[in-house]
Amino acid sequence: MTEESVTARKGQGFETTLDQSDTRVASFEHRGAGPLDRVQRALHGNPTLVPVLVLVVSIAVFSLPMVTDGKFLTAFNLSLVMQQVSIIGILAAAQTLVILTAGIDLSVGALMVFAAVVMGMVGVDAGLPAPIAILAGFVLAIACGALNGLLVTRLKLPPFIVTLGTWSVYLSLLRLLTGSQSIRSQDIDAEAPLLKLFGLFINLGGARITFGVILMVLVFAALWYVLNKTAWGRHVYAVGDDKEAAELAGIRTDRTLMAVYMLAGFICAIAAWASIGRVGSISPNAFAEANLQSITAVVIGGISLFGGRGSILGPLFGALIVGVFESGLRLAGLDVQWQVFAIGWLIILAVAIDQWIRRVSA
Repeated sequence: MTEESVTARKGQGFETTLDQSDTRVASFEHRGAGPLDRVQRALHGNPTLVPVLVLVVSIAVFSLPMVTDGKFLTAFNLSLVMQQVSIIGILAAAQTLVILTAGIDLSVGALMVFAAVVMGMVGVDAGLPAPIAILAGFVLAIACGALNGLLVTRLKLPPFIVTLGTWSVYLSLLRLLTGSQSIRSQDIDAEAPLLKLFGLFINLGGARITFGVILMVLVFAALWYVLNKTAWGRHVYAVGDDKEAAELAGIRTDRTLMAVYMLAGFICAIAAWASIGRVGSISPNAFAEANLQSITAVVIGGISLFGGRGSILGPLFGALIVGVFESGLRLAGLDVQWQVFAIGWLIILAVAIDQWIRRVSA
């Protein structure tokens, strides 16, 4: 097109048409930012908002006199809910670290029980001092976490397959070591009462707050600080968001992943110690559904299964939501299967919301 033809077309209003088209596009984009879009963007920037709202609404509904006859909203019952979710909550913290890196750990439940059994065998069966027994459990859990990390980083195996395999390995080993026999509560009291430390409690205004509940809150508080206030925490999110881009940015992704799996093992050992106080005894068959329950708390808590997005506080609220539903439905007199039914729909809804947030924000 010659310069003369361009000038002629401008004279015929072509330039005006372009200006009007730009205005229409801008107007269209402005109209697109409606209420639904603003809600989506708010949820994208505050992923913990959804579980917090669900928790508040759940407590409000179950507090209605016609639902639970006023039995739900009492200090004792709410503290009981906290006790019931304390172990799964701590496990969910470990699970969150792995899921933030776009992985998943199916071995956290078995690893927790394995560490608890080792603590019991060393402290009760072998008669060694309780601090040594606790240390043995922590060393085992960290070593198992390192094994998971090595298989993922060195052999480049998918985390799902790796941890599915190690789940079977840990579970079979602990049952072979114990012969599927439990360590009784009275034996723990006689030989290593320190193992029950987190089963102790304080009474506060009608509420019974166990040390295990306090421990759960401290674990989440510490992880919140690490993930939000340290360079390592930013590396964890970067690896989960885009591992290749993180490598190009100079992040040692394999080292970060190793640290994540080892820290997850350390947290599983914390959960193991707390579980002994919570249950009172040590059984190789305990917490059979802990893996799925930890994933449930993470998903309901707004952590993206695709990695790189979500707040560590979300799984805490997710675990509380599960506990509130179980307690509320039980007090309402409904069958236990309705609890499972409700939790199942919560999981589906949480994943659907996560997909919607990712799709619209893209």
